Amino acid sequence: MSTSRWDPWGELLPLRELMDQLFRESMIRPRPPGMVSGIGVPVDLAETDEAYIVMAVIPGAQPEDVQIQVTGDTLQLSGEVKEPDLDGTWLARERRYGAFRRVLALPGPVRAEDAEAEFVNGVLVVRLPKASVSRSRQIPIRTVN
Repeated sequence: MSTSRWDPWGELLPLRELMDQLFRESMIRPRPPGMVSGIGVPVDLAETDEAYIVMAVIPGAQPEDVQIQVTGDTLQLSGEVKEPDLDGTWLARERRYGAFRRVLALPGPVRAEDAEAEFVNGVLVVRLPKASVSRSRQIPIRTVN
């Protein structure tokens, strides 16, 4: 017969793991920076010499349901991802539907009138040409004799 000592702290570990899982999977999550309301819209922001490139993942969104607005050095993406019609019963639901609004501060001023946007493989790509004051350029150095 083997005897082992009872460890009350050892029994609390599974309870803590269950509580951690509950908090991870809860509906209450902190909003990512720049997300104002609705479903989350993750974005990537890149910079070239000529433009800022914003890539936003909005699965299920249709171009006609997305609005893009540039004000100064701020980009706002808003719209709605509509829930699909279903003649059955949901067995699992992990995707989110509804309105969204994402505000992103740009690193510098842009020429909004020359901005372009397109969906590429389900990702919204917005190209915002830099205003001339924020464009980088190489400055040649003259030799003075």
